[in-house]
Amino acid sequence: MAKYRMVYTEFWDDPKIVEEMTPEDKFFFLYLLTNTNTTQIGIYQITKKQMAFDMGYSLESVKSLLQRFIEHHKIVKYNDNTREIAIKNWGKYNLSKGGKPVLDCIKSELKNVKDVSLIMYISEQIERSEIKLIYVSYYDSSNDTSHESSNDTSHESSNGKYDDTPTISGQKEKEKEKEKEKENHHLHLHLSIGQEESRETKNTMIDEGFKKVINFVADNIQAVTPIIGQKVEYLVDHFDTELIIEALGAAVLANAKNKISYAETTLNNWKNELITKLEQLTAKRTREVNEKQKTSAAQSSQSLFEPSAETLERERQTMERFRARKERGDFDDDEYEFD
Repeated sequence: MAKYRMVYTEFWDDPKIVEEMTPEDKFFFLYLLTNTNTTQIGIYQITKKQMAFDMGYSLESVKSLLQRFIEHHKIVKYNDNTREIAIKNWGKYNLSKGGKPVLDCIKSELKNVKDVSLIMYISEQIERSEIKLIYVSYYDSSNDTSHESSNDTSHESSNGKYDDTPTISGQKEKEKEKEKEKENHHLHLHLSIGQEESRETKNTMIDEGFKKVINFVADNIQAVTPIIGQKVEYLVDHFDTELIIEALGAAVLANAKNKISYAETTLNNWKNELITKLEQLTAKRTREVNEKQKTSAAQSSQSLFEPSAETLERERQTMERFRARKERGDFDDDEYEFD
């Protein structure tokens, strides 16, 4: 599997990172996310001495940073005995895609984890249900194996033979509590998986919408660059796909200089009019056409019964000339007759 790690640009916009982390914290966090010991599962072995050597820091500085990340930021866990570290949000950003190669790699790497409690720590932030299930199942099976081994040892006497003495009531209570805790955990897992499946459906719709808009931009506006891709991603996250394409089409017809910005302004204007779906925009346009037709028909009907403005003006001018000549005494009253 390719050895690379994803660091989202949102890293630099995260309020926790921007407001709470010092420059040394940010450097240390990036190191924890990208050093050569990292694995696909977000749990890996690394010594504090190696951290210090790689970063060019003293051992005391690394110990201080690690303690700060564990106790203050609360985003990593470190086992001093096994030298294993787990990064809390690893699953959220690095386990967002599945597929057989990824799943096989995860199963393989989980077998190497010595502190299985770190597996549950990582699983809490995994969004993909099938990957989360692998973590939880491996944690449960490891705990069961450990529990059976512990029971076998407890029944063995000092002379190497098994003692058939019944289990004490305290141990039975502990087992019952553990079983109850396990049942509650599985219930919580099933609920979270159901919620995640709903989120995955929504994400799939967003991905399809993104493809539609990107294809429209590429076919009608310009080649898609990373910057254009980010702008389109923002639009798809905030507006209806068909409405975005309609706004982009309007930008093309208007021959706007910056068509993406023109479309975004149009979408915001529609949003202010409470238009969030293409159907609503179509209904609005239909209403406007109907109102225009009604106004035009009313004006035509009125013109059949009332004289036009030009006719009224001509009559006014004629009356003024008549009054002027009459005042001068140029003709008698019978010279002009009016209906």
